[in-house]
Amino acid sequence: MIQLSELTKSFGDRVLLDRVTWQIGDRERVGLCGPNGAGKTTLLKMMAGLDEPDAGTILKPAALTVGYLPQDGLTHAGRSIVEEASSAFRDLLAMKAEMHALEDRLGDPAIPEPQHEAMLARYSDLQDRFTLGDGYSIDMKTGTVLQGLGFKTGDFERPTDTFSGGWQMRIALAKLLLQQPNLLLLDEPTNHLDLEARNWLEEYLNAYPHAVILVSHDRFFLDAVVTRIADLTLRTLTDYVGNYSAYLVAHQARIEQMRKAKREQDEEVARVKMFIDRFRYQATKASQVQSRIKMLEKVVPIEVPPERKKIHFDFPACAKSGRTVLELKHVRKAYGETVIFSDLNIHLERGDRVALVGPNGAGKSTLMRMLSGEEQPDRGDRVEGHHVVMQYFAQDEATRLDPAPTVYETLTSGSPMQMVPMIRNILGGFLFSGDDVYKRVRVLSGGERTRLAVARMLLRPSNTLLLDEPTNHLDLDSKEVLLDALVDYGGTLVFVSHDRYFVERLATKIIEIGNGAAVVYPGTYQEFLWHKAHPRQGEPPQSQSRERPSDRDRPPARHLVASDARGRDKKQPNAAAPAAQPSREDRKRTDADLRRRQRANLTRRAQLEALEARIADTERAIRQLEETMGAPGFYDDRTAAQPVIDQHQALMWEVGELMGRWETLQSASDVAIADR
Repeated sequence: MIQLSELTKSFGDRVLLDRVTWQIGDRERVGLCGPNGAGKTTLLKMMAGLDEPDAGTILKPAALTVGYLPQDGLTHAGRSIVEEASSAFRDLLAMKAEMHALEDRLGDPAIPEPQHEAMLARYSDLQDRFTLGDGYSIDMKTGTVLQGLGFKTGDFERPTDTFSGGWQMRIALAKLLLQQPNLLLLDEPTNHLDLEARNWLEEYLNAYPHAVILVSHDRFFLDAVVTRIADLTLRTLTDYVGNYSAYLVAHQARIEQMRKAKREQDEEVARVKMFIDRFRYQATKASQVQSRIKMLEKVVPIEVPPERKKIHFDFPACAKSGRTVLELKHVRKAYGETVIFSDLNIHLERGDRVALVGPNGAGKSTLMRMLSGEEQPDRGDRVEGHHVVMQYFAQDEATRLDPAPTVYETLTSGSPMQMVPMIRNILGGFLFSGDDVYKRVRVLSGGERTRLAVARMLLRPSNTLLLDEPTNHLDLDSKEVLLDALVDYGGTLVFVSHDRYFVERLATKIIEIGNGAAVVYPGTYQEFLWHKAHPRQGEPPQSQSRERPSDRDRPPARHLVASDARGRDKKQPNAAAPAAQPSREDRKRTDADLRRRQRANLTRRAQLEALEARIADTERAIRQLEETMGAPGFYDDRTAAQPVIDQHQALMWEVGELMGRWETLQSASDVAIADR
């Protein structure tokens, strides 16, 4: 499909790609990985034709279509959301417009018969091509993708320029998915998506009929989507078969082999140099010395990537809080006429590890601000427990940093004395190395500021953490540093994150925000998904997200309205523990298969409903035409009657095709139900 041949790219004296040869075939799903600054975005731009290599070529078929989604910077204006997304079907929409124009002209009795016949032939050709291109499904496809990416049907007619940058990127992603290019290049597509939209995109890409190359810092997303990893390290691409978890194991093994070979090479070179230095001036050894000098000249030094130290530390000590940490009682919050919460009750106890989930705009950040005390409710009370020492990490935490001090000074300010020796290590864990620590905050990029804000939070003592999307702008290694620290954190944790792996590892309780309320689901995120898929059933299967000692003691998970959650989520011993735990890979596959079937069933139901509506509308139009055709004298003027007859015939063909598609979908739905 696309092949890189001897590709070279550099910026100044910095070489990103050095004579890279690589290829990708049809229907492959490849994850492009590598350290920050390695050149992943540059490589995508070159494959998309937006940048030129310094040397080498990119070979691709003439008919290949390429779609590229950048990390940010796209904006749309002048059209509604549905119009902008539908513009992906530009050719089909042009056919539709021409067909409508022909329909208007065919009703003109002044058109000569030969021209009328030519117009009918053109109309028939357009209709065949429009049907072959599935043009009658444009509205259904557009609505399905927009809703999957988080847009509400009420937003479809809103102008695109009324949406923020994150939603602008969703519009661009929707257009790209609807175009279905042969090669889809996605640079951090999950950056602006909530968990539900990420899950939907995951299923969509798994079923995508063409090739996909994506860059993502979402480990779970990579595991669920890609079947091959291309690692961009040391100016070249190395392929690894399997998902991201398999790549981590294989990559680490390869790096260890390279380091071992490097050590052996260095030892051998040192021995040869020692021989040369020892016998350089002895005539009897002259030939041997010269031989070894030539041998050294031919040695190609083995290059290995710099070793990144694994950072691990404990939060600074802080006294425990009381048993009750925070309460919200009968809280109401609204912005103008938009009511976010009507009668909210939440009770948080010491040691809770709560993930807030829900679509963007549901009120997660509003709830976090009310819990932190930064924003007051319109009605109701916020009650803080005894000895609560709280840290609140807001979405805009990066903008709150003082721009004057350096990176190092920002971390030392307010940190306990015993944590100061750890500052350099922590900064390294968040990609601040060397002289970077002496940069002023004002010159940092948005991503660098976010990383600095996260690092500062880790150094300050607290027994309650409120984190609103702390993983934004963090690379995979930095996320691991933060995640390991939070796993060992002994206080109360409430967080919002769109990273599924992050939520899986940390949360022991889920609060779903939406429709003016908060619903508590004791248990893991997987148990929450199970309850959403089986709302009428009692106990989910044994948690497969991770193993914790407390899992054996958790009662059957059930969802509770937040106002009733207090005192009901305490652990009770189960009668029997499971006999065996499945492997990590089996758990991931089972979880992915479950969600894939659920999404497929939901998609089939939506398609069936849309088809039924279209069949009903088409049959209604047929009946109206038949009433017109049955009127006395209809066939007296053949020229005027012919367009109606042709339209009736076309609608009859269309309803037959729709019925065939409905039967196919219904059969697939019946099979899926039988499999369950």
